[in-house]
Amino acid sequence: MAVSSDNTEMADGWATFDTAWYRARYAAMLDLMDIPAGQVREFHEAHGAALGHSPNPFFDEEWYRATYPDVAAQVAAGTWRSGFDHYLNAGARTHNPHWLFDERAYLAAYPDITPATLDAGGYRNAYDHYLRTGDGEMRSGSCFFDPETCVALLAECDQGSTQRPFSDYLRRGMDALPCRSLSLYFDAEWYVQTYPESHAEITQGLWRSALHHYLCNTTPRAFDPGPFFSESFYTMVNPDVLTAIEAGALRNGYAHFLGDGVYEQRKPCSTLDLAQYMRDPTVQADIAGRRARDGLGHYLAARPDLKPAPPPSVTEDQARALFRHMCTARLPLLLNGGIDFTAATPPALSVIIVAHNQFELTMSTLASLRANYHGSIQVLLVDSGSRDGVARIEDHVRGIEILRFAGNIGFVRGCNAALRRVKAPAVLYLNNDVDLQYGAIANALSRLMADDTTGAVGGRVIRTHGMLQEAGSMIWRDGSVQGYMRDAHPCVPEAGFVRTVDFCSGVFLMVRTEVAQVLDGFDESFAPAYFEETDLCVRIRALGYRILYDPAVCLVHYECGTSDRASASRLIARNSNLFTRRHAPTLRRRLLRHDPSQARARHADGGRHILFIEDRLPLRYLGSGFTRSNDIVTTLAGLGYHVTVYPIFRPIEDAPTLAAAFPEDVEVIHDRELPDLPDFLRARSGCFDAIWIARTHNAARVASILNDAASCIPASRIVVDTEALAACRDVAYDRLHAITPSRPLDARLEDELRPLFLAQRVVAVNAAEADLLRGAGFDNVSVLGHVQVPRPTGPGWGARRDILFLGAVHDMASPNLDSLAWFSGRVLPLLVAQLGADIRFSVCGHTSPRVDLGPLRHHPNVRMLGRVADTAPVYDHHRVFVAPTRYGAGIAYKLHEAAANGLPVVGSPLLCQQAGWRDGQDMLCASITDPADFAKQVVRLYHDQALWDTVRDNALTRIATEHAPQDYRNRVAAIMDAIFTQG
Repeated sequence: MAVSSDNTEMADGWATFDTAWYRARYAAMLDLMDIPAGQVREFHEAHGAALGHSPNPFFDEEWYRATYPDVAAQVAAGTWRSGFDHYLNAGARTHNPHWLFDERAYLAAYPDITPATLDAGGYRNAYDHYLRTGDGEMRSGSCFFDPETCVALLAECDQGSTQRPFSDYLRRGMDALPCRSLSLYFDAEWYVQTYPESHAEITQGLWRSALHHYLCNTTPRAFDPGPFFSESFYTMVNPDVLTAIEAGALRNGYAHFLGDGVYEQRKPCSTLDLAQYMRDPTVQADIAGRRARDGLGHYLAARPDLKPAPPPSVTEDQARALFRHMCTARLPLLLNGGIDFTAATPPALSVIIVAHNQFELTMSTLASLRANYHGSIQVLLVDSGSRDGVARIEDHVRGIEILRFAGNIGFVRGCNAALRRVKAPAVLYLNNDVDLQYGAIANALSRLMADDTTGAVGGRVIRTHGMLQEAGSMIWRDGSVQGYMRDAHPCVPEAGFVRTVDFCSGVFLMVRTEVAQVLDGFDESFAPAYFEETDLCVRIRALGYRILYDPAVCLVHYECGTSDRASASRLIARNSNLFTRRHAPTLRRRLLRHDPSQARARHADGGRHILFIEDRLPLRYLGSGFTRSNDIVTTLAGLGYHVTVYPIFRPIEDAPTLAAAFPEDVEVIHDRELPDLPDFLRARSGCFDAIWIARTHNAARVASILNDAASCIPASRIVVDTEALAACRDVAYDRLHAITPSRPLDARLEDELRPLFLAQRVVAVNAAEADLLRGAGFDNVSVLGHVQVPRPTGPGWGARRDILFLGAVHDMASPNLDSLAWFSGRVLPLLVAQLGADIRFSVCGHTSPRVDLGPLRHHPNVRMLGRVADTAPVYDHHRVFVAPTRYGAGIAYKLHEAAANGLPVVGSPLLCQQAGWRDGQDMLCASITDPADFAKQVVRLYHDQALWDTVRDNALTRIATEHAPQDYRNRVAAIMDAIFTQG
């Protein structure tokens, strides 16, 4: 075998005979036969290779022959002198040299290592890269070897430090650490205790280590790798695995589990339910972020069964004491005049704060206000008869205006006195016992001024122990009020979206100055405090303005920090009666106080409430119908519906990411999933006016739940959106692969459509599938396709190059994965031959971590772009979009999206038929059974500028005329009108 020009493989020793190592490894035999040191290599060539001796520590001859019996047969026949000879000359790219290295897994684990980078670096193969470079970079070639663990163990047993843990382990560490665990996936200590005969054999020198014994013994099904995996259990409950083992395709059950079963969430033993463990979105996020290889690895690292019980929670009284203590501790830092509200420009905001003593709380609030917003602020501080440091607060805070009263005039009168001096277009009533969270002031100002119909804005108020005081507030018919989601965690979905509310607490209430002054501020009948902000918000709404709750406005509130609880209770009772008498006509239109009605009462503007159910929360980057679902949710919200999105599977993304993916007034349930749906529906009994279920299989999943909850839900107003008929996709798959269908299309459709008994309205994605539904007996079918906005501003033909595929791949059975495999394997080589070696095929879009795109990633002409935030530059770079979909259903969103971005498409006849587009006019259709024909059409569109312009312009016209946002909006509105008219 040829080595690289700088002979670096020689330096690492993996492609050469290592005399010193061989002499030490096989010393017993060499001494017995009295082989001189200078004749060790000759002995290996004459006798050692035939005896199965390894030539160096990086190649295991015995294991190689046992793992590849065809090679062993060729060695026996004399075709190769040894397995090492075969590896050097024929197997370096296709075979693994050692039981602690897996070429395919190494390449899959490190996307930056490609054939191009290997060639550019002069590496012979991935193993060469690992030994020369990867080992020093703390990479791993096997899940059974963790370099950081090895480094720590070598240091622990006085083997010194190492910069190359794998190399040093093979040279010296294996003998020093024969019964120590090198990774989470093999418990060496447990192994030798459980199998003492293996320990005896290791001690006798028959095996190098416990791991060596496990991976190389001749009865692999007789041993478990640790208490977390049971061979007998796994093969018993997975007969397909047992069949593969008996056929010689697998070494044992654990080999299957590590390669496939762990990603399929099969149980590794009777006591560990991996599927249940993987339901935790934190676990899923760690795996998606490559912080853990898989669910088992995460579990073994976290060992939740061994975690101590959480410490007792802090009581609210304790938290309040700590809050006050921190304000006191912070006070000396604030007394040096560092708080400065002096401004040379007119203020954007006037802030009114009323203080009666509580100097340390007031100073902390002012510091929080100054740190939160650096723009010009007019601060009006009302000193309501203070006898502590507030009486001279201007000595410590510059640029504030003081209104000083001899006695305690209370919050209401103090605010009204200050209102007369307000100069800014917005006024903020702010308690003097708060800590403003990041961006609160700027977010509130932006929200207030964004729409002339907004009269006031409030935010998410958190108490000192971390639970909500309110996320907006409600008024009930009896005049009582309630802070929405009080005592809930601040990050619950219910508190995470913008909505119109009855009122927001005066702890933080930002009002348009002109509105506050027209109303003369607070009604002094409510003096000194309580219900004044409720009354003010009712009067603001009577003028035609909205009160908005915005979760981006967030603050911590001491609560009752400026008055004792007894006096507060008396004032609340008195003013509640006053409020009820004052607004009796308005209250008669409010809901009766009832806990399940809170989800309806939280919206002050009434409106219809829609529950939208999907597989996952429909993030646009997921593709596969989720983009269309996102469009539907957005359109429903734009039509004025109050939409709640509920996932079948709990998401792994964080709440801010999810919230940003939807309109700000959509409620996104990110902390629940299918098993929680019954309780969710009961808790919101009577709150939803309609239910929209995306995908027929989700209708099947929720059918029994909705039956049981019939009295709680709008059973006569359910939409089932088929999105794409799986039966059509399955028939196309069978036809493509010449599989004799086990059942005809009609029978498959009958099974798939059975859950549609739920629906008052059935939605199809195109006319063809609508006809199938009608043919199956459904007379309530609507058609809703895709919405797109044409973007014809991209560069022309001459400024573009290369070929693009953009789509999501969620699993190994994905039609997109099939498309990519067929195109890259059968068509791309033809295109490289015709368009030149520098042509690039770009693959863009979300790919599940469970999908191995290694063959694509390592193709020299493939450029893996992954998921990108902005696809416009990607579309603008490329000249041709390919959509070689060989089977599928519905309409491929990628077809319309590419066309809308001004990128002409070469696609399969299936896509052309689904979309109803014209071959040669709106797109080019190419055979998906004849690679040469597909390549021909790509080359034709790639080179013919006139054709390119024609197809591009025609497709843009179709997008503009058939997928306009207003038309889409009208279709969604018609579907909803139909269910409310007929319901």
